Amino acid sequence: MKKLNKILVILFMFIMLCNFFSVSFCASLAENTATLDSKITSEAVLIMESSTGKVVYERNGYQQKYPASTTKILTGILAIENCNLNETATASEYAIRSIPSGYTTANIQVGETLSIKDLLNALMLRSANEAAIILAEHISGSQEAFADLMNKKAEEIGCKQTHFVNSNGVHDDNHYTTAYDLALIARYCMQNETFREIVKQSSFTLPATDAYPSESRTYPNTNNLVVYDNRDRIDNYYYEYATGIKTGYTTPAKNCLISSALKDGIEYICVVLGASIFNTNEGSVSGRYVDSINLFNYAFENYSFRDLMSANSKVESIQIENATKDTKNLDLLISDDLSVYVSIDNKDTDLESNITLKENLQAPISKGDIVGTITYDVEGLRYTTDLIAGNDVVEYKTNYTWIIVISIATVLIIAIVLLKIRKIMKRKKKFTRKK
Repeated sequence: MKKLNKILVILFMFIMLCNFFSVSFCASLAENTATLDSKITSEAVLIMESSTGKVVYERNGYQQKYPASTTKILTGILAIENCNLNETATASEYAIRSIPSGYTTANIQVGETLSIKDLLNALMLRSANEAAIILAEHISGSQEAFADLMNKKAEEIGCKQTHFVNSNGVHDDNHYTTAYDLALIARYCMQNETFREIVKQSSFTLPATDAYPSESRTYPNTNNLVVYDNRDRIDNYYYEYATGIKTGYTTPAKNCLISSALKDGIEYICVVLGASIFNTNEGSVSGRYVDSINLFNYAFENYSFRDLMSANSKVESIQIENATKDTKNLDLLISDDLSVYVSIDNKDTDLESNITLKENLQAPISKGDIVGTITYDVEGLRYTTDLIAGNDVVEYKTNYTWIIVISIATVLIIAIVLLKIRKIMKRKKKFTRKK
């Protein structure tokens, strides 16, 4: 009896362990989202998968907020698109003297001439406010005219709740955006290789010039996610997958951060607005970095691309009615590799497809011809790719010459038969009369 009880206890413990590991390894998206909800402290956050534009998490992501210096990403991409990196621009007195006290600069001097590339480094890494005005004046002639260019570009990108009045994010009540709109702008910016190369740097140095004959202007990137420093420090937030992008701060906006991270071929754009600094026994903790890292980890752990079919895979076979007997079966092949972006809830589930064939599809069909499309609707995203013919389909053609020959032969046979019948009938009549 004791031996049986021991066996039952061991069996019970085994079942409990199995249930524990089942819960641990099979947590649903909803459970993981609830966990993330409890960690986020910033006023507005949003994280977007870059290639699809899918928002995987947001809180107040469509609420208007002040962007502070995250504004500068739009200034930067406009400078890249409108200037040669080697051309130069000269700092006006307004660009230097108009920066309010307390705002960040790169110590650029009035009348100093720098290359567009150097100004972009100062703009994006140091968050130099005078660099933003120098670029704005160089491109559009004035800060106001450049703001018009910014708003036009933001609209082209798809922003709906954004209005900029300056190139650097110096606070103005009429200068606002949303986490979603900033993610759209950042996604657009990160498609540009020059922009990507600039924002991933950990530091830069402005060259010596006639106006500043020293190379002492070396500055680290203000985005600590990309700065590999003393990792034992509590205020170091280096994230090994980070690829950019831009910090921001004003008193009304609080701490802001647009960041990006790339892992296993998937890149995310993360926006955190209205973050605070928290004091702990070990030191101060920056909410914008903590929230960003938590958002990245959540996205990487809960979403992935799922390969559905590879190019030239057979989807199904159909019959073409007007085809020859030997070629009437048409194989439908997928034209390109097809993968879909899914949450852990749909990692292994069956996904339904919808096949649409071309109207009046009939022979002749050549191998490789586009004959329709296949579509998957998955978690709010639509994926469509072409279906191509896997084989030739030959049209069945009626042989009219043979039909004419058969018809004539049939008529002749009928005529001969009728003549035979007529002769038989005549003989029958003669035989009847003789009787």
